Amino acid sequence: MKRLPVIVLACLLAVSDAEGERRSPTQLPEVVVESPRHRILHILAYVRECSTLSTCTDTVFLFREKMVDYMLPSKGVGFKGWSRPRILKSRSFYRFTDAGGLDSVSDNCNHHFSWSDWMGIAPSAELPSCLRDVECGMDTVRGKYSPSETWTRNEGRVTVDVNVLADRGARRWVPGLSAFFGSGLDFESFRVRFSYDNVVKNSVSPVDLAGYSFDVESNGRGHKMFRFSRIDEPFSVSTHADVYIMDREYITVKEAKKWERHDFNADEIEMLEPVEAPDLPPSIQTLVDRIYKIDPEEIRLGLEPDRRLVGTNSGSRNFRIGNRALFLLKQITGITLIKSRRNFNRRWDEFRKQCLRGNK
Repeated sequence: MKRLPVIVLACLLAVSDAEGERRSPTQLPEVVVESPRHRILHILAYVRECSTLSTCTDTVFLFREKMVDYMLPSKGVGFKGWSRPRILKSRSFYRFTDAGGLDSVSDNCNHHFSWSDWMGIAPSAELPSCLRDVECGMDTVRGKYSPSETWTRNEGRVTVDVNVLADRGARRWVPGLSAFFGSGLDFESFRVRFSYDNVVKNSVSPVDLAGYSFDVESNGRGHKMFRFSRIDEPFSVSTHADVYIMDREYITVKEAKKWERHDFNADEIEMLEPVEAPDLPPSIQTLVDRIYKIDPEEIRLGLEPDRRLVGTNSGSRNFRIGNRALFLLKQITGITLIKSRRNFNRRWDEFRKQCLRGNK
């Protein structure tokens, strides 16, 4: 962890007795003094997730790994930051299956259904009173319907298992998903585990966080997401993810704003897998190998475009002075935009009606 500037006091005191004889020196412990300018905690993490979207006939499985960061400001700092993971680099692997036996894979999909981007860093929390003065112990916090929090302490390591659906108070651990509760979305299961290291106080905070994992199962996704094959068909989503904290440091507001404005590209960030991350299961490794063998250029050249989604050919356009002036006038008055929206709505209605006829 970077805490600058650091003043290390390692003094040897030689104490003389009343007769002037010197006693054995005593070494003081190390003291760390943090600068008040470094008030923003920057965290870098590696995420590995598996998500599944299921309908009555179709299934989409996603395996994704990504590098993310968090920017957590202290109180009173004029910088908002972000507690949800910001993606710096990612690799996605999809598998599509349906009732007809179709089995296809891809590294791209137009629909986002994973819950992992909403699961951020939990705020600080006080330890239960029975765990504050002991080195090892366990305590359970009872929710309205079932146990909502299970705390386990083993010296400086603390683990918190949270059943978010057991009680409204447990939602404080997932502030990024608070808007989804009460919106008509039905969660079947929602469990989170937070692991903290080097806990020396009577509370746990993001600076102590070593990693977290979660399992979420829901009916729906919280918005009118376009279905993969059918219109208005119910679907379910499940996500399991493991987040490993790779590094953390305290930085200044000026440094945090540079991080916020920086436009990352794929070559700048490496995919750093932690040593404690387990090997991929054989089924996922097979999926990864299949996708790496795909030749995107060959597929792109062999794909016939959908003529309904492309503009109609209205003949060669002559950009002479008169036609050019008329073209610019249409743009200024909005006529071109109106026609474009009208054509888009017409083609979309045709596509939707065709899907409805296929469903019947």
